[in-house]
Amino acid sequence: MSTTSQKHRDFVAEPMGDKHVTALSGIGEVLGKKLEEQGFDKAYVVLGQFLVLRKDELFIEWLKDTCGANSKQASSCYTCLKEWCDSFL
Repeated sequence: MSTTSQKHRDFVAEPMGDKHVTALSGIGEVLGKKLEEQGFDKAYVVLGQFLVLRKDELFIEWLKDTCGANSKQASSCYTCLKEWCDSFL
């Protein structure tokens, strides 16, 4: 039984390329705009921060602090990036 969203499955199924930050699971238009304002306009830029934080759950706190994501949104984004890294890195 799958507990991930279609957005999550779509993201982890293929290389990241030049996807917009809103392609990440848990990141919608509102959070995407807040991340853009902080310089995180592309999914790969957020991935860079995820890697800087050593793929640790500290990323969840960073996302909450940076764009006001709630726990569910931040955890969804963390899981999405973690699974993407497991597949492509």
